[in-house]
Amino acid sequence: MKQQLAILGSTGSIGEQTLDIVTEHPESFEVRTLTAHKNWQRLAEQARRFDADSVVIADERYYTSLKEALADTDTKVYAGEEAVAQVAAAGDSRVVVNALVGYAGLAPTVATLRAGKKLALANKESLVVGGEYVMRLAAEKKAPILPIDSEHSAIFQCLVGEQSALRRLIITCSGGSFRDLKREELASVTVEQALNHPQWTMGAKITIDSSTLVNKGFEVIEAHWLFDIPAEKIAVVMHPQSIIHSMVEFDDGAIKAQLGSADMRIPISYALTFPRRARRTAEHFDFMAHPELSFREIDRVKYPALDIAYDCLRRGGTAACTMNGANEVAVAAFLHHRCAWLDIVRAIEYALQRASFSTTPSLEVYAAANEESRRLAAEFLKL
Repeated sequence: MKQQLAILGSTGSIGEQTLDIVTEHPESFEVRTLTAHKNWQRLAEQARRFDADSVVIADERYYTSLKEALADTDTKVYAGEEAVAQVAAAGDSRVVVNALVGYAGLAPTVATLRAGKKLALANKESLVVGGEYVMRLAAEKKAPILPIDSEHSAIFQCLVGEQSALRRLIITCSGGSFRDLKREELASVTVEQALNHPQWTMGAKITIDSSTLVNKGFEVIEAHWLFDIPAEKIAVVMHPQSIIHSMVEFDDGAIKAQLGSADMRIPISYALTFPRRARRTAEHFDFMAHPELSFREIDRVKYPALDIAYDCLRRGGTAACTMNGANEVAVAAFLHHRCAWLDIVRAIEYALQRASFSTTPSLEVYAAANEESRRLAAEFLKL
């Protein structure tokens, strides 16, 4: 029986690669719902190609254009961010792929879990911002969450079948675009340099987050919630080749690692087909092409965002929500050449120092903390 999919963020990097998996295995998947933020042309193309039942364009300015582009089809067209969450919960799709970027992914994650659907999660911000709420809801509804992030997929794969206690999780880190630069060289780095990731092909936002290691800090927070592991048992190590995607060390000293090429289709397909694996004939790892695997410590002075994330995790409450909101504003400003790369982390620090704090937030409190953090970041950056 085919899995019926709703793909949120279908025009982005993860969304497009998810559709590649669907194309490779038409006997296994059926696309029911697709959503995009504002790329209505690509969304219309996808809707036609996969005969989607419904589509949502989050930016309502493009509703008319999308509606007209699909006027000769049976595809239902909706608009607005609330509609994204509504289609995630509604309809007969049983699997929701949340490939949205940023805080916008939280509401669809909550809607999916409330509906008791399987969630294939690429939107790490859902857990960074509201991890306690999300995981409690998933447990109440018995709704499975399968990670798509390569690091968390690797950990998940290493833990399958294990019943023994683990000593620590070891999350690997490529180091991003500036791993070979000295600290004093970072003051003048450009957007173009930051977007030139040495291993992965990703969207602009996550590529910048990778360069600051904000992304790695968020992955630490995400791992805590997904695997119920305290911060002190989550380590980060730089692994420039990006071949080992993460590791698990057990109490007997054994370490399991998941290896593979830097291809997000592997964790995507695993999340969709678990507990089985999809057959991908094009995927064949060549060890001789990667004769060396190396590791080194993270320079915590060069990359302060990692320790900021650990601190937010230990504080709990709305701390990580504040970090995320400020980061989203600062990254957008950097991508539009309105601030320096170093200002991204400075804006986060500024917001965390001044934001209000709640220890037991509701969804409404998260929303307020998100808005406050964005205002504070804009204040610091003089936007």
